[in-house]
Amino acid sequence: MSVCSLLAALALLLAAVPAAVARQATPAAERETGVILLATTTSTQDSGLLDELLPLFEERSGRSIAPISVGSGAALELGERGEADVLLVHSPAAEEAFMAAGFGTERRTVMFNDFVLVGPAEDPAGVGAATTIEAAMAAIANGAAPFVSRGDDSGTNALELRLWEEAGIEPGGAWYTESGTGMGETLQIAAERRAYTLTDRGTWLSLADRLDLPIVREGDPALLNVYHVIAVNPANGRNIDEAGGQAFLAFVLSPEAQVLIAEFGTDRFGEPLFTPCADNACGALPTADPAATPAA
Repeated sequence: MSVCSLLAALALLLAAVPAAVARQATPAAERETGVILLATTTSTQDSGLLDELLPLFEERSGRSIAPISVGSGAALELGERGEADVLLVHSPAAEEAFMAAGFGTERRTVMFNDFVLVGPAEDPAGVGAATTIEAAMAAIANGAAPFVSRGDDSGTNALELRLWEEAGIEPGGAWYTESGTGMGETLQIAAERRAYTLTDRGTWLSLADRLDLPIVREGDPALLNVYHVIAVNPANGRNIDEAGGQAFLAFVLSPEAQVLIAEFGTDRFGEPLFTPCADNACGALPTADPAATPAA
């Protein structure tokens, strides 16, 4: 292939990259450009919420923002290293540890949805007959039914591991696969393998028409999925955009953003993918988060 042909092929390949992927930030590349860095869980990206939320923020603030879509654990690590300005995550225990260590200056409730257990319609493990989510997980393990874990230290992965522990199961063996990928890819792998997996409802809804992977267990209190926004402590790194992080925090809690969250998904799925709940104003969460959580 000639150099010209190779360059032409490369140009076509780059043009085919989806906007959501092209929008992904890399901390080192963005730090010098004045772009606000948002480290966030993959569910906000895979569900399509960021595609609606971020352009509105840029329009209202006059600032550019770029997401780094990773698991919640990785997002918190980016904040700890000073490689993100603000976080949007859903791993409460890890978030509380992050705040207690002084890595964040403010943590606020934004929204919630729930986790669901999905799997083959024929339900080979019989989880539909289980009385609790823990019993459902035990049925999968005891029947050695295929299960795909994210295995990526995300909020979803943290909950899954806790459920195995509470069920008295140490997962492993041929039936248990760790994908090491985000929620969307994990769902696709589970569908291909006719396996069970744990997912947030929002990502599942956004992909359900492409997957033969129905919900087989839902509604347990343990499956509540709460998202928080965290402003990163500027002491974590010399390049942290404190004002930018605070601007996004204020925006995502604003009435305009909360209305957008409430309506997101209703036109396509007939129901919202997330329930807005700034500072637990909805009153639906077990305990109200304080209006602001200062660093320790």
